[in-house]
Amino acid sequence: MTNDSKQTPPEDNVHLIVVEDAEVVIEHHPEDWLAFVVFWSLAFIVFLQFFTRYIMNDSLAWTEEIARYGLMWVVFIGGAMVTRRNTHIAVELLSNVMKPGLPRQVLLAAVDFIKLAFIAFLAFISITITDRMSIQRMTVFDVSMSYVYGGVALGCFLMLFRQAVNVWRNAREGWKKPHDVTHQIAAD
Repeated sequence: MTNDSKQTPPEDNVHLIVVEDAEVVIEHHPEDWLAFVVFWSLAFIVFLQFFTRYIMNDSLAWTEEIARYGLMWVVFIGGAMVTRRNTHIAVELLSNVMKPGLPRQVLLAAVDFIKLAFIAFLAFISITITDRMSIQRMTVFDVSMSYVYGGVALGCFLMLFRQAVNVWRNAREGWKKPHDVTHQIAAD
């Protein structure tokens, strides 16, 4: 037996699994704070509804309606947060398997502009609905439903702004870089 075939034991500081904590980035954007406030207000209202209905056996009439409308606000304002991060649900198989080049850039640009056009249409429709709902009143409160749909319109316009920023950023980069390297699969 020679010295070359002899195996040396591993050092004590060698590990099979190495894990590093990701850097935590706390972002301070207006839609984040607005969604935070609406979400926790909604949580309080739903808890109040549960408490008055099941503990006190005398439910407050307004909690269910306000919770329903608060959920609408959270969804659309949260949509602006998701649009800013570009993390809406998407099927990215085709762009992920395409080799970097002009066809992939054209596809990514087309997807960005289609999303921008769809969100612009959504914002336009939300303004139309908000205007038309001004004559409709809430069931429990004597308040116009346009306030409820105003939150939906606000979320749609925040999404539109964030998508326009995404298109601008991607256009400057030439639609060449994936947003996260771990999501990009290069074709062989």
